[in-house]
Parts: sequence; structure tokens; C-alpha cells
Amino acid sequence: MKAVVVGSGGWGTALSQVLCDNGHETYLWSHNPEKAAEMAKGRENPLLKGVILPESLHITSDLECVRGADLVVSAAPSFAVRATARKLAHYLTPETILVSVSKGIERDTNLRMSQILQEETKNICKVVALSGPSHAEEVGVRQPTGCVSACPDRAAARFVQDAFMTNYFRVYTSYDIVGVELAAALKNVIALSCGICTGLGYQDNTKALLMTRAMAEITRLGEQLGGTRRTFGGLAGMGDLIVTCTSLHSRNNRAGILIGQGKTPQEAMAAIGAVVEGYYAAESIHQLAEQEQVEMPICRCAYEVLYHGKQVRDVVTELMTRAKKDELLERSWM
Repeated sequence: MKAVVVGSGGWGTALSQVLCDNGHETYLWSHNPEKAAEMAKGRENPLLKGVILPESLHITSDLECVRGADLVVSAAPSFAVRATARKLAHYLTPETILVSVSKGIERDTNLRMSQILQEETKNICKVVALSGPSHAEEVGVRQPTGCVSACPDRAAARFVQDAFMTNYFRVYTSYDIVGVELAAALKNVIALSCGICTGLGYQDNTKALLMTRAMAEITRLGEQLGGTRRTFGGLAGMGDLIVTCTSLHSRNNRAGILIGQGKTPQEAMAAIGAVVEGYYAAESIHQLAEQEQVEMPICRCAYEVLYHGKQVRDVVTELMTRAKKDELLERSWM
């Protein structure tokens, strides 16, 4: 099978290695010709230091490599997915399986990544979302990892499962592409918030409280938008939330730590030097929650801190002194 990964960031590179390990004819495309040439020569991506790329992996900056591919993986950053998909559309056929591995919600439209791909490619082929608790740095060194291949078309989801499944990369299938993609995008805001807690000096109790109650919020919004509750308790939901909130591999977590230590959101993102998806997702979540009239106090407070300069310690007090509630019934009883 011919597989092409479009986007040579850490995650795209790690996935191209998985595909090579499965014996597929695999191409990794970079929009930067110089980067492609350096990677092809040195067999290493600077974002995955120490990971030697397979000699069988073709690295190129020529998008013509997509022509004739059975599997195309869209691994561009969320802000670049639309423009990249527009370029890809010319090379796709109804037989192509297009896999979205970017995590985020588009600003202004609040669309999921698969919806953007479908728009820009005119629904020419099946789109599958692949997501889960998966740091590229760990997949690159072949540590056991699990993800979910999600698509309403079960055959397409299973095709992607078969393409990626190895003895270190386990893939489950799901029909709930809405829930899988929403969980992937929304958890970035919580990871950023967990980082803020760390920066403030709060420890395990606080972060466990934050993660658990935030997952209740994410699930409420996800269900309202068409996702399935069980998805949010699975790999793409709670699994991805745990790994993103607890690891320094996470840019969102690291940015949050800097904000908790007193930096502005803009200073924190500049220090990270890469896209901090949680910052942008916070605005989209706020808009969706208001649109759908879903109560999301933690996400609302995160939005106010990130976009309106609200003081973090004031937000903590506000959240901790909210009206008493029943955990299961989710309503006040005063």
C-alpha cells in the first residue's frame, strides 16, 4: 500500500515511521524544501532527536507524491489544515482514505478538522480521525501506545486500524468521529489549565479535581454537539486528557506553567516557540458553550484568564465557592 503523511512535524514523522514499520511504501511531505532535504540526508527530524528514520521512508517537498496514494494522512497544524487540504484535493480520488491526525477547532468557524477536510476536498473520499494519548516522542522510540480510528463508515475505520496497527501501536475503532475529535480539541484547554495550577504551586489534589470536573464539562458539550458519552471516558477522551495534563511533552501544559508563574499568555506562547492549541481552543469552546447553552465554568474561567486578563487566583476562588451541587445530578441543591 502507498501511504503519504502530509506534514513533517513530530507527530507526522512518528506516524510515518509506524507506517514504514508495517511495510507500507511511505512518503513524508514537508512544505519546506530545505527541511525535507536535511531530513532526507540526516535521517532525523530535529523535533524527534535521537530517532533515526527508516531508510525506506521517502522524504520530499513535492506534493506530487500524493498522487496514487491509498492512504493520505493530514498532519498539518490545525491552523494550516484548510490551506493544506485545498492543495491536496487535486490528488485525491474516491478510493483514497484521508486520515486526520491534527487536534483542534478552527477559529471563527468552530469546525472540527475532519469537517474542514471534507469541505476543502468536496467530500471526494472517506475521512477518518486518528486520535488518542500519543506523544510523538514516545511513539518515535516505539513505546506501547493506543489510539482510536474513528469514522461512521466502519470499513474505513478498520482500514486505518489495519494500516497502523503494530506490536507497539494499538488501534481501536469507533463510529463516533464527532466525540473523538471534540475530545482531542477540548482537552488542550484543560492541559493548559493544569499547567497553570502547577505554576501556581498547586499539587495533585488540585489537578485531580480540575481534570475530573473539566471532563464532566467536556462531555456535556460533546454530547450536545452529537458525540457519544462513552467516547469521553475512553482513549480519545480521558486517556488523552491524562497524558496531556501530566506530561512536560505537552506544549499546552508547559505554556500553562509559565502563565501560572506570572507570564502573559502571549509571553508564554512565545517562550514555547510552537503552536499552543489550547489557547485558540479556549475561544472556540467559549463560543460553542454559549451557542449551545452548556454550562462550562472551568472552560469559561480559562477563557477569561487567557483573553481578558482575569487573575488566576481570583478564578480559583470563584470556582471553589460556586453553589453546592450534586456530582451525579449536576444541579444545585441549596
